[in-house]
Amino acid sequence: MANHDPVATVENFWRQVWQSKNPDAIDDLVADDFGVTSGGVEIRSREKFKSWVAAFLSKIDDFEFEVLEIFQNMSGDRVVTRWRVTGKNNGFMGLPACGSPIDMTGTAVIHVREDGLLQHNWVERNALEVHRSLAGIQHVA
Repeated sequence: MANHDPVATVENFWRQVWQSKNPDAIDDLVADDFGVTSGGVEIRSREKFKSWVAAFLSKIDDFEFEVLEIFQNMSGDRVVTRWRVTGKNNGFMGLPACGSPIDMTGTAVIHVREDGLLQHNWVERNALEVHRSLAGIQHVA
């Protein structure tokens, strides 16, 4: 890797974009052709990702993002983060805004380029469980 710390790069991304609730910070942190794959759906381009982040943030009031764990692979081009989002429902996942609590966890695998820009983010989250909770659906084992 070049003269940067991939873990610090990703920590900066979480801090500047998600913890500061600032989609515009994306301009300086990700490649033009950045992609995010979430729930099997890919969003491609910096501008589309910025719009996606802004829409996501608008659907959770009192949004908080916490990094639970972060580490990199041996070659340093992938950084993995376990994270947690909390807040209140303001229309999240297409459900009516009701102010119910949201507590979502997930994992992100982020490709960090040699120049320190983020190239791709693969995200998995407990969206089904959050949706069921907000919709009042009881989980049946």
